[in-house]
Amino acid sequence: MKVYAEAMIRLRMSAHDAHYAGELVDGARMLGLFGDVATELLIRYDGDEGLFRAYEAVEFLAPVRAGDFIEAKGRIIGVGRTSRRMEFSAWRVIAPVPQAGETAAELLDEPVLVCRATGTCVTPKDKQRIAHDD
Repeated sequence: MKVYAEAMIRLRMSAHDAHYAGELVDGARMLGLFGDVATELLIRYDGDEGLFRAYEAVEFLAPVRAGDFIEAKGRIIGVGRTSRRMEFSAWRVIAPVPQAGETAAELLDEPVLVCRATGTCVTPKDKQRIAHDD
């Protein structure tokens, strides 16, 4: 499969992100991260932020809690005249270790896939500032 562009962001989920008991973060927060990654992908590929049109699939695979560091990745895997098909994944890469102390955390040996999705974004033809020979 051809990959047209890739992007990644990493950030820590804060107490402000926690929405449920047990410091659980709302799944919509992962979709917000995917939206930010999609924006970067469109800027890299088209020179414009474009618009998110739709998610085709979303899977929430593991809980996310306040204090987790999440790495959200995305890539453009299909290109039409104005549409950009994308796939996304979010991984827990660092987790708090409260039993070792209130500020203890650890880098995970194996990142944990917490969410994945596919979606389509659109960059109107008149907004595409970068020419491609794909």
